[in-house]
Amino acid sequence: MHGSFAINYTIRFDSQSHCAPRNTEPTITLAPAESPSSSSPPLHTQRQRRNTGDIRARSSSIRISQARGDEGEDEDKNAQKQPAGLAALTMLPQMVAGKGGYSWKAAKARIPPYRQMTHTVRSPRVLVPLAIVTAIVLLWRSMGSAASEVQRFYCFGPSKPPMRMTPNENEEWYGHLATPVIFNQRKPVEINSTEIQHVKLDSIKSTVDAVRNKEKILILTPLRDASYYLAKYFDLLTQLTYPHELIDLAFLVGDTTDDTMAALAMELERVQNNPEIAFRSTMIVEKSFGVTSGQSVEERHGFAAQGPRRKAMGKARNYLLSAAMKPDHSWVYWRDVDIVENPPNIIEDFIMHDRDILVPNIWFHRYKEENGKMVDIEGRFDYNSWQESPDALKLAASLDKDVVLAEGYKEYKTNRKHMARMGDRHDDPHEEIPLDGIGGVNIIVKADVHRSGINFPAYAFENQAETEGFAKMAKRAGYGVYGLPNYVVWHIDTDEKPGNA
Repeated sequence: MHGSFAINYTIRFDSQSHCAPRNTEPTITLAPAESPSSSSPPLHTQRQRRNTGDIRARSSSIRISQARGDEGEDEDKNAQKQPAGLAALTMLPQMVAGKGGYSWKAAKARIPPYRQMTHTVRSPRVLVPLAIVTAIVLLWRSMGSAASEVQRFYCFGPSKPPMRMTPNENEEWYGHLATPVIFNQRKPVEINSTEIQHVKLDSIKSTVDAVRNKEKILILTPLRDASYYLAKYFDLLTQLTYPHELIDLAFLVGDTTDDTMAALAMELERVQNNPEIAFRSTMIVEKSFGVTSGQSVEERHGFAAQGPRRKAMGKARNYLLSAAMKPDHSWVYWRDVDIVENPPNIIEDFIMHDRDILVPNIWFHRYKEENGKMVDIEGRFDYNSWQESPDALKLAASLDKDVVLAEGYKEYKTNRKHMARMGDRHDDPHEEIPLDGIGGVNIIVKADVHRSGINFPAYAFENQAETEGFAKMAKRAGYGVYGLPNYVVWHIDTDEKPGNA
């Protein structure tokens, strides 16, 4: 080119007014710049036209940008409040913005792609529908997994009764229901229900200090046609020195044909209405076993009657024991109704031996006139307390297992040692001997022996029944059975044997 050409832009604003009207366009005056040298040639006509076109385009862009309503009336008000110079500075970015002018669309078009994506994702129009869709999907998945469980179980529980569930189904259902247990040994469990009873047998002992330990004793007496003996029986009973508030009385009345029940009830009422001799409690058990044999000496003590009679007596004792013994009893005292004499402290005397089973010697008084004087024949009564012999064991082995071997009869030669033939009532009354069979007139037993299942067999146990079978059973179980040959309890004379036979 032959020279340079410069264009100077001069922008004039009406300084008389702080803001121009909206439809007022700024006046742009184009003036040619002074050339550095007066000798420079004029610019080429084509280049001048191009530059002139650019100026016109930019001027048109400024007019279009100012004519837009994007800024609103707030921008017009702000422009009116601003001075003329500050308004010029505000319009400067719009003039420099280029061809397309200065607008939000033009600015967004120039934002990088990742910024556009972030802006789009954060938009509420995207987040709200996305949250709704996510919630629907989660609910559907949870409902889908629970659908099978709903089909198997109704409400809270399995779909079938527990009795119809297989072991596998029961395990599957109740496996997640295990209740955690936290053990605290120092915190007691309180049970307030009055329908629940607690029995603690560990504290029930049978000791030689029974009175001091306040150990309770149960006195048991089977009765049949016994009205004649009851007056004497209760006279001796009320004389016992063991504290009566620790004694319970129990009677079984069965197969009786006399006024035993009436006489017993009257005696009990008499005793219990007297606070000085009343016992802790009394009980009458009524039970018949179909026994029809008479009570005469020949019928009761004849050899043929021994087997059935001893079996029936064994039943009577067991029924009475099961009905009357309570958890708090430490001792059981079996006492026949036809005792006529015994020491008042007989219970204390027996307890001091601390034996599982203990019996005294049973004799009777019989008075006969000799040389004009009445002589007491001290007869031996109870031949059921004995020590076993080889002959008796050999005989029992030869008998049928259901045969009851009645002791003391000539039909069976046992050669056993009978305690009734031993002893001297003037010697030491506390001398002991071991026994293999016992009689039932007077027996004291530790209550735990009975609780362990040792009772009076109403059948042939080792060819013995009732009290003799009881002794055999106790020894088989490991309990000790002892007798006091010099300690005598007197029985009524039955006239069944000679004095010392």
